[in-house]
Amino acid sequence: MNITRYTDYSLRILIYLAVHREGLCTISEIADSYGISKNHLMKIVQELNARGYIQAVRGKNGGLRLKQEPVEINIGKLVRETEDESRMVECFGSNNQCVITPACQLKVILGRALESFFATLEEYTLEDLVGGGQGPVLAELLDIKDAARNK
Repeated sequence: MNITRYTDYSLRILIYLAVHREGLCTISEIADSYGISKNHLMKIVQELNARGYIQAVRGKNGGLRLKQEPVEINIGKLVRETEDESRMVECFGSNNQCVITPACQLKVILGRALESFFATLEEYTLEDLVGGGQGPVLAELLDIKDAARNK
């Protein structure tokens, strides 16, 4: 199972914000820490804000922060939401034109596998990704100075 870049970047943003708990941070800081384009992150940040995962504060001294505690952010729920339009095979989509669909069991089997994938992810929260001593290590890797000091 592959996740989309959109989901990957959504998780990365949340990880960054979970590690950077003091004050606000900017999209540019996140993009620079991961070495990815700021433009790629802008739409994702808007969506995460709209879904209630993060809070975007506008203005000169604005920035981003988590809207919920990391323990309250379920990884499986987030991945389900961001992968909503993703289809493993053609027959999962509304524009299915596969000629063997009426007799094929692949959709059933892959559907069960996909559900197991999501069910496993639903066992974890953002806290599982950044807790347990990982916060300072992640802060160092992402060059988040205040977080490394405060964890």
